[in-house]
Amino acid sequence: MNQKKNDAICSMDVDFAQWYTDVCRKAELMDYSSLKGFIIYRPYGYAIWENIQKYLDERFKETGHENVYMPMLIPESLLQKEADHIEGFAPECAVVTKGGFDTLEENLFIRPTSETLFCEHFSKIVNSYRDLPKKYNQWCSVVRWEKTTRPFLRGSEFLWQEGHTIHATEEEARLETRMMLKLYDDMCRDLLALPMLTGRKTEKEKFAGAEETYTIEAMMHDGKSLQSGTSHYFGQGFAKAFDIQYLDSNNEQKYVYQTSFGVSTRLLGAIIMVHGDDNGLVLPPRVAPIQVVIVPIKSEEKSVMESCFALQDSLQSIGIRAKVDDSNKTPGWKFSEAEMRGIPVRIEIGPKDIENHQCVVVKRNDSTKQIVEFDGAHIYIRGLLDIIHNEMYAKAVKHLQDHIYRVTTYDEFKDVLNTKVGFIKAPFCGEPACEVRIKEETSASTRCISDDEVHDERCMYCGREAKHIVYFGKSY
Repeated sequence: MNQKKNDAICSMDVDFAQWYTDVCRKAELMDYSSLKGFIIYRPYGYAIWENIQKYLDERFKETGHENVYMPMLIPESLLQKEADHIEGFAPECAVVTKGGFDTLEENLFIRPTSETLFCEHFSKIVNSYRDLPKKYNQWCSVVRWEKTTRPFLRGSEFLWQEGHTIHATEEEARLETRMMLKLYDDMCRDLLALPMLTGRKTEKEKFAGAEETYTIEAMMHDGKSLQSGTSHYFGQGFAKAFDIQYLDSNNEQKYVYQTSFGVSTRLLGAIIMVHGDDNGLVLPPRVAPIQVVIVPIKSEEKSVMESCFALQDSLQSIGIRAKVDDSNKTPGWKFSEAEMRGIPVRIEIGPKDIENHQCVVVKRNDSTKQIVEFDGAHIYIRGLLDIIHNEMYAKAVKHLQDHIYRVTTYDEFKDVLNTKVGFIKAPFCGEPACEVRIKEETSASTRCISDDEVHDERCMYCGREAKHIVYFGKSY
């Protein structure tokens, strides 16, 4: 456990919400703009998002997806074509009513999501089965007028990717939905060191207009859930509303089957709240903008600076994002700054280290120090970054597993909510009315349906036959 050394941020266990805000600002991930819910992504925070983008963009292209860009504004008449969809998003839409000084003939909605735009486009470009599948992805921002906002977690504007695909068969579309869910789960594990619960959302919690919604759910340090990405199977609902048809190989008109999937800058919030500690960020090495910071001790000595830059060059030559901190601050200040920014590895080099042909290597995730021979240090560091990633993932897995509780009755359910933090697995009937009442009474909501089989169990709330074992939890 890292001892708290940074007085610039609140302790996690004193006020977790304040700790989170302090880290976001002190680590220079973001700043507030003059408009509530519209944050400024500062270079360090945006660089983390760029690394997520780079990873996902490569995976999307490997799986046959192409990047496109759709308009920001959606005519109201277009949104109205899919009733469930507009009903789900209308309360949080921002609406443009004027162009210049002229009142518009039709209201224009700033995109809360782009299903309707993609559907309109698909209906124009698809004629034959030879045109299918279409597998598109868009990197953009969306606007949802949120009443309560928090940096990265819930904003009036946020950055994301939204994938939209159409297919000739139900089987192909369902495979796509599952494949993208797995891709997200793999990304969270392999890039962000985040373990996820994965599963299908309940009927009440599914995406507006979807037949099925699948989710990845992360557990934060305080035991709350963060929905971190979703993949949706739409069936033919949108296709019929927008008349997206094609001629099959028998020359018969058929409706396409459709999917969508997305993750957002909410992932930055997950990284902060799962891995961070009382001294600030703790970034997984593979997503960290700077993986190694090299701090010179007695930087006025020429040999020290030469050794620091030589090591930087060696690390960069094998693809490690390394940087010498050659600012005019004291070494102690630089140590504290590196900790706050969550840089995975800090290397200290001073005159005595040069004499002994060595350097001091400090891991951010557990503060352990090692003396490493200067020759070959770059190769050692490359292996160390993988070790740190694995340690961080294992710690997050343990936290998740240690905070999942199985109950069978509503009294047990409420007792766990009142005395513990984390997820609760319980038999559930699946009725939206029960789901609403549980949330009203406890503030807990369904997170996803477990893969566990139901064996003659009764719903923990109403006593009717249970259809699923469901994860419940409080969420952001």
